[in-house]
Amino acid sequence: MAWWKRRKEVRREDGSQANPQSLRLLEALLMVVNEPISARQMATLVGFPDPTAVRTAVGELNQGYDQHGRAYRIEEVAGGLQLLTRKQFALWIRRGQQVPAEQVLSPAMLETLSIVAYRQPVVRAEIESIRGVACDEVLRQLIQRGLVRISGRDEDLGRPFLYETTKAFLRVFGLESVDNLPRFQKILQAESEIASRIRNALTDDPSES
Repeated sequence: MAWWKRRKEVRREDGSQANPQSLRLLEALLMVVNEPISARQMATLVGFPDPTAVRTAVGELNQGYDQHGRAYRIEEVAGGLQLLTRKQFALWIRRGQQVPAEQVLSPAMLETLSIVAYRQPVVRAEIESIRGVACDEVLRQLIQRGLVRISGRDEDLGRPFLYETTKAFLRVFGLESVDNLPRFQKILQAESEIASRIRNALTDDPSES
């Protein structure tokens, strides 16, 4: 309880609108929901003035969890907030019978899921063109697991189905949104460095003088 008291003192100094009771309500709500809940919903349910105030309060809670070495913290995932145990405890937690087993994806499923994630919405023909093999069965398995869904139809001839990832995909991979997918920054940086070296080589080449 001591850190709640310290948080109250800090809020009085910096003028924050959060208070210990609001923080407790926020924490209690996050403890009982099974899915990520948006900051806007939480503001309405708990009585915060807006989503920004909720995120500020979440920051205070997480700071307290970090300082006291709690086994959990609040994370932004799948477009919402959720109280999650820390990654280092995953192995022990999965030993409990009440905890769902970790989803194991085959290399083919991971490849297909990656293509859908980065190209979405994408038609099956494009996925198969990239992978070089048929993907009907793999897509069916990903849909059954709730990681991929049919989002509509393309306007091309035959109007094939369009595929995209789901909120379950974001939860499984711990992403707030698809915008948080790695963007191959290392590859882009390497390409930039190569282009720079080529320009420098052309500049220094005596034959160009």
